[in-house]
Amino acid sequence: MAIPAALVVCGGGPVRAKIDVPADALVIAADAGAVEAGRLGFAIDLLIGDLDSVPPEALEAAERAGTRVQRHPVDKDATDLELAMEAALEAGASRIVVAGGDQGRLDHVLGNALLLASPRWASAQVDGVFGSAMAHVIRAARTLDVAIGEIISLFATGGIARGVTTEGLRWSLADDDVLPGPTRTISNVAESTPISVEVREGTVLVIRPGGEHP
Repeated sequence: MAIPAALVVCGGGPVRAKIDVPADALVIAADAGAVEAGRLGFAIDLLIGDLDSVPPEALEAAERAGTRVQRHPVDKDATDLELAMEAALEAGASRIVVAGGDQGRLDHVLGNALLLASPRWASAQVDGVFGSAMAHVIRAARTLDVAIGEIISLFATGGIARGVTTEGLRWSLADDDVLPGPTRTISNVAESTPISVEVREGTVLVIRPGGEHP
């Protein structure tokens, strides 16, 4: 049976922003994400990964609680987070929220953010919470409830995002193309709420870094 939402918890440090998922969301921990899921008070339905970084006591606690454990080889072609997102999609989730830290290796932090925008998850609404930051994948159009004065950055992923139109930001886009690389769309500011982002073709990753507003 399909589920409305899945929460995927990965490692990388504490989650400091609010996680908004329904009470009946499927909770999947990616390896050491089991520790953060426990700290946040979520009961884990599935623990997945090569399990090379989850502490033994956390693994034992999950098994005692009846958590389903899916162990993969250390030598594999996908990160534990990617495996967890695959599991969420296979379960029929129409919304996937990824939660984890913003600490550790830069390649992991960047890879986790970019993974959210993979076309493999196009059938689901995908959001992320990394430390104090939030990320939202925009395909077609979305509105986002934000704080006035909040920093909002837009990144094209997987190629040029064409026909991007925004409302509620200090510097608006009107059927503009956003290219991967140039920094024109970094550090915009929300002047009303909600804001809206529309993309005619391609994918935009909206990053809300959190912290102090300008």
